[in-house]
Amino acid sequence: MSGKLFRRVLLPALLLLAVGYGLGGYFETNDDAAIILLLRGTAAAAPVTNLHLYFHGLSAVLAWLYEAAPAWPWYALLLYGLLYVATAGAFTVLDRLLTPRLPAGLGTALLVLFFLTAWLEHGFWFNYVRVAILLAGVGVLLAAQRPASRLALVLGLLAFGVGWLIRPSAAVLGLLAVVPGAWWLSGRRSLPALAGAAGLALLGAALLSGTRSPQSAAYRQLDVLKSNLNDYQLYRPLPRTAADSLGIAAVQNWLLSDSTLTNEALFQRAGTLHLPFFLQHTAPAKLAQVLRQLPRDYFPVLLLQGALLVLAAGQGHHRSFWLVQFAYIVALLALGAVLKLPPRLALPLLNCWALSSLVYVFRADGVPDARRAALVVLAVLVVAAVPYMLKTLHRRQVLLAEQQTNNRLRREQAQSAGLLVTDFLPYKSANAFHNPDSQPARMLLLAGWTSADPSQTRWRQALTGTRFFPESLQRLGPRGAAVRWFLTPAGAAVLNRQLRAQLPGSTWQLVAADSTQTEAQAYILRK
Repeated sequence: MSGKLFRRVLLPALLLLAVGYGLGGYFETNDDAAIILLLRGTAAAAPVTNLHLYFHGLSAVLAWLYEAAPAWPWYALLLYGLLYVATAGAFTVLDRLLTPRLPAGLGTALLVLFFLTAWLEHGFWFNYVRVAILLAGVGVLLAAQRPASRLALVLGLLAFGVGWLIRPSAAVLGLLAVVPGAWWLSGRRSLPALAGAAGLALLGAALLSGTRSPQSAAYRQLDVLKSNLNDYQLYRPLPRTAADSLGIAAVQNWLLSDSTLTNEALFQRAGTLHLPFFLQHTAPAKLAQVLRQLPRDYFPVLLLQGALLVLAAGQGHHRSFWLVQFAYIVALLALGAVLKLPPRLALPLLNCWALSSLVYVFRADGVPDARRAALVVLAVLVVAAVPYMLKTLHRRQVLLAEQQTNNRLRREQAQSAGLLVTDFLPYKSANAFHNPDSQPARMLLLAGWTSADPSQTRWRQALTGTRFFPESLQRLGPRGAAVRWFLTPAGAAVLNRQLRAQLPGSTWQLVAADSTQTEAQAYILRK
């Protein structure tokens, strides 16, 4: 095997496998597991082939695979396979950049250290959003690096397109984050790659808009509105009636199943952007959190970026470069202050920034002494590697403990073989390659963004004969032990308010099965 093939194809595979074997793979959030539950039909009347917001087209393929071979972890196999593609693509971009200017051993060492300090988290602390950003950004860089190659353009746009199918907004972020790197790679000759990716994103958005059903459109709108309240704290809830107060409480507890209660009209009445309050209170607090988070969690990438800035300064005065660096900083801080910057967004975007800066420093007409520059970068990464490895090992201990706790909670959830009705998903930090529904046979999810998925109204109809949410809950009550309720106390309180408010005269209520006060516990629906 040639050295080039080893560095670009085999090395990234070996590093990802080493991370998986040595550290494991843990879901960063419950989102991936919730998607799998829908795709497998565990939390729906049938396997869900259209997720409406994510995995456009891919969800149908995954649902079919789960039906054909349900024991296989198809979701993890697909997403980790695509993560490998993005990793191999990043290694290819860097190898093409470094190999002509450095000894092979030094270039390989840089690739390994870059992975260990700036990339390792993607495989270790997994989320599908990471894959979408990295695929899109790396795909565009690959296409821009070989502007004369039609094959490179096709493969790069294919990578961007797959990232867009997984999550459109994340792929667009990846595209925007690598525009400077693509331009520094080939100047105006990068325009076909940049314009092609932008064109694909616009075409995809137009197709989705033109084929979206009214129910799907309402679901998408509700997803944006609840994110503005729960995730971004853009809205300040100001309920004016008891019904509005109940609706806001339901949204804040992620109980989105009842479209008669949580809908666009609710936000028009009771949830609005109060700009002075947001600018004076919410945004400063979020910005302070980002300023603490980035150096604490991603100091190796920031040290690398600092070294690249010093090396770029040594190349002479380039106003455009410094304007771009300022733009990256402002964009990251603004994203965190206005929306949010969780790890699944932060590190991929920092990677795109670092890749672009590496392109600038090691471009063909860049630093005259590439070996010296590489040694500086290598020294910085070596210094950062030791504390970062210690931090990663500590995080592994935390994730393992969380995984064990959630495994116990899932065993409690699945003590009966009947239908599990729950607003609590203890799948955070779960093993990405273990299907999340090995114990409960069927589930009705009352909370999370999945509770508003159009498939859930059909599921309630199949279970109870009605789509009206409080009535469907009441009809589950007489089934006794065939239905197991496992709820958070806050969620149960809101559900009881819904039963009283929306079913006048109903005496059904959720009562804790015991007096234990835990994050979630068994309940009984009784008169």
